[in-house]
Amino acid sequence: MDLKKLKQIVKLFNSAGLTELKLEGVDGDFSGLVLKREKAEATVTQVVTSAPMVAAAAPAAEAITAAAAPPAESKPATNEELIYVTAPMVGTFYTAPSPDSPIYAKVGDSIGDETVVCIVEAMKVMNEIEAEVSGTIVEILVKNAEPVEFGQKLFAVRP
Repeated sequence: MDLKKLKQIVKLFNSAGLTELKLEGVDGDFSGLVLKREKAEATVTQVVTSAPMVAAAAPAAEAITAAAAPPAESKPATNEELIYVTAPMVGTFYTAPSPDSPIYAKVGDSIGDETVVCIVEAMKVMNEIEAEVSGTIVEILVKNAEPVEFGQKLFAVRP
């Protein structure tokens, strides 16, 4: 397999938000490739040159429509010490797990590293997004049900 095709596969893997991908028999001269993602970081964990593999199907999840609660109005903070929670993948931003559930995080909430602050839906898979920062939310930068890009700022947090 040439490097250009491998880069295309990794790019597709990242943009689709998959957690695992297994390929075999690519171009007739390639026996296998396994890509796994941990905490939204894509890594090539194993390249197999023999032993056949079975192609993995993307995990399916029931699609839900989250509550249409708009982000709380707030003035953008001018403090340069703000840190941001960013989108780890391309998808749709949701503030709550379902329309009947309360939103995960709002302006003024104190959050920790492992606090779930939203969901990003990618390919019908609902991915809970942890803050990975500690502090107080000062601004929500995306509206509910809006599409987001990889690396897009979602929340402004004062440490």
